[in-house]
Formats: sequence, C-alpha cells, structure tokens
Amino acid sequence: MLPSENRLRRREDFATAVRRGRRAGRPALVVHLRSGVTDPHASGEESPPTRAGFVVSKAVGGAVVRTAVKRKLRHLMRERLSMLPEGSLVVVRALPPAGDADHAQLARDLDAALERLLGGGAR
Repeated sequence: MLPSENRLRRREDFATAVRRGRRAGRPALVVHLRSGVTDPHASGEESPPTRAGFVVSKAVGGAVVRTAVKRKLRHLMRERLSMLPEGSLVVVRALPPAGDADHAQLARDLDAALERLLGGGAR
C-alpha cells in the first residue's frame, strides 16, 4: 500500500503532473512526471514528499480488473518512490493492455518509463 502522504488526491495535482510534466509511454502504461513541484497546500517547513496517483479507465477492463491493476501499480510505485526527486508529482495512466499484463510486465514498463524520465532520454 502506498503511504497516505505519498498519494495524489487533488484534481489540480493530477492536472499539473499531466499538463506540465514530462511523459514516457510504454505498451501497458504512460507515466507523467513533474519533478520538484512545491505544494502550495503544504507548510513550508520541510520539503514536500513525492506523490503518485493512478488513472485506470474502463477501457482496461471491468471493476475487478481495474482494481487489481491499481493495486499492482500502487505496490510497484511504493518500491520506487525513493528514486524520484522530492516534491515530484507522478501520474501513472494504465492503457488497455495493462488489464492482461502480469506483475512482472507492469514492473518492466514502469521501470523503463521512470528510467527514461529520470535519465533525460529523448521522447
């Protein structure tokens, strides 16, 4: 489970990450990363935590499949939060192939997308 302080909940935060962040696509998912964003809602005493949110549409599958995909992605993201700069906003958008993908495939796609975004690879 992703800790509460590391979850994206506000619509504005999702929009900021998607519209102003960098994007890396893989076969099963697309990752949007906005590095080092300061949270206007947080107190200025400490650096804001990295926060992640997930978008899994009905195109991925039924409710059971969508929930399973979200759980897998949350688990994978929890292990990778330390790789990201503090204050980053991350949105992971599952594509229809994510419904049939296993845990290992989702992990490979997430790792490849994050490596591309953090490594500064070409789009």
